[in-house]
Amino acid sequence: MQLTGKEDLRVIKTIEGIKSAFEALICEKDYDKITVKELCERARINKKTFYHYYETLDFLLAEMQAELSHGFIERIKDYSLPDDLNKVNREFFVYASLQGLAYEKITCGGTYRTIRDEMTVKVNDESWSKSKKYQKLSDYEKKVLLGFINNAVLGAYREWVLTDKKIPMDEIIEITNRIVLGGVKGFFR
Repeated sequence: MQLTGKEDLRVIKTIEGIKSAFEALICEKDYDKITVKELCERARINKKTFYHYYETLDFLLAEMQAELSHGFIERIKDYSLPDDLNKVNREFFVYASLQGLAYEKITCGGTYRTIRDEMTVKVNDESWSKSKKYQKLSDYEKKVLLGFINNAVLGAYREWVLTDKKIPMDEIIEITNRIVLGGVKGFFR
């Protein structure tokens, strides 16, 4: 349930408790191993309360996905692609580093592929739809271009996380920018 700010304090605390318990469970286990019963025990609510706000865990996960996607889209809304791709890449790493372990699990973990793909599609649709250069491409070229960018950036991010972020963020951003910008600039020649 997306909060509007007009809810009763009890409702706000309940929703925050559900989301906090869900994030903690994501950090501990794969999504397909999380149960509503376990989530309710962690959030200290009964199942009826959970189902009052969410039809299923999938709805809660979809809401989380929407919130995370929206947060990143807001950060990059004024950038023009492909010209500002280096800035968008930087914003991705900065944004991701501020989100915590649950975001890392979703972005890097195997069982979160569906939500990760949905987030990627949403961000791509929002950010690239304004690009005149991008709109001139065939559907096939669009898929290849976005596949290249997404695989390179997410691959670099996953590697950075898996190596406990031992490389400074600015360095991984620079490495990723060299790879991605080199390919994209060559593509748009």
